[in-house]
Amino acid sequence: MERENTDILISGGGVAGLTAASAFGAAGFSVICVDPTPPVTEASAEGSDLRTTAFLQPARTLLDECGLWGRLAPFAAPLQIMRIVDAGGVEPEPRVVKDFDASDISDQPFGWNLPNWLLRREMVAHLDELPNVSFRPGVGTDRVMTREREALVTLSDSSRISAKLLVAADGRSSPVREALGIGVKTTRYGQKALAFAVTHPIPHENVSTEIHRSGGPFTLVPLPDRDGLPCSAIVWMETGPEAKRLYDLPGVEFEAAMNERSCLLFGPLTLASRRTIWPIISQIAERMEGERTALIAESAHVVPPIGAQGLNMSLGDLRILLELAQSSPDQLGTREMLTAYNRRRHPEVRLRVTGIDALNRASMMGAQGLRDMRAKALNAFYSVAPVRKTLMRAGLGTR
Repeated sequence: MERENTDILISGGGVAGLTAASAFGAAGFSVICVDPTPPVTEASAEGSDLRTTAFLQPARTLLDECGLWGRLAPFAAPLQIMRIVDAGGVEPEPRVVKDFDASDISDQPFGWNLPNWLLRREMVAHLDELPNVSFRPGVGTDRVMTREREALVTLSDSSRISAKLLVAADGRSSPVREALGIGVKTTRYGQKALAFAVTHPIPHENVSTEIHRSGGPFTLVPLPDRDGLPCSAIVWMETGPEAKRLYDLPGVEFEAAMNERSCLLFGPLTLASRRTIWPIISQIAERMEGERTALIAESAHVVPPIGAQGLNMSLGDLRILLELAQSSPDQLGTREMLTAYNRRRHPEVRLRVTGIDALNRASMMGAQGLRDMRAKALNAFYSVAPVRKTLMRAGLGTR
């Protein structure tokens, strides 16, 4: 079988991989993007991803440049305020409430929230309009061989691709990363996260609310109204056994448990979707490059879902990689380009993984004394305006 040549082969068709295909395609590179699992693009379909993604401010610029934002904007719920609630007292009720308002540092919201299934639908439709991009769902990466001048990849349909640059966006168990022998450091917390959507009588007013008690945060992220009612996406982190117990509860009992955990800040919550569950880990690759290969997104780093950092770290990878590719197209995929990518990106990723690990451990505190210390720390950080603004800018990845 003849080899097909392309500038860039992207292994992985999740949100990060599809964004990368759009970005490199808009920059004029020839791109092939493959994923063994066809994207599920309807909320009610079996296997749909009911989680949501918050694109923070820096991501909006990238989405604009690659032509995606115009498609996504009509469905996006702005995130104007990040509200932190400590409910770690003896009873599950708010005792400290602090608002981090984007208007303190910017004339834009912190970010915009969209359902993952909808992101895939709109991104796949956009790729269909790019003549230099080929998206091949249902086809995965089978074998990888790299050499100084190219990456040679055999796909699961037996086709063979020669690429100047191979981008691994194929998840936390990345086959490409494993084929290159790049190690990872993994931290397991004994946590799982539940994800689902709810409606509620009290409007969210574009406030993302993170409620801390024990086991991990209970986070409500604004979504557009559903059936005339305010709607939010919820990520509920708990210890593994407790999360599994909650997941298995009948609907009425589950709603009672989530209403108690929400402190009824938005009134009674009504479940508006099925529930999904997944394990929480931190993970970082020992490096983000190999011969003719760049690691991005969860192939390079995984963090707990705190502060909307996961995908926005991934888009930070993409911004650096795209900048290097555009500045020297003739150096695409060379050792010099990929060394520069790893040097510029890996230290920042390592810092963020470490910081989010610390935040997650703080959110898990169960002992009453430790929960009281957490509430005092929140008060202290919030009360000093320069510190508060610095924390907000750091969360956005700006200075």
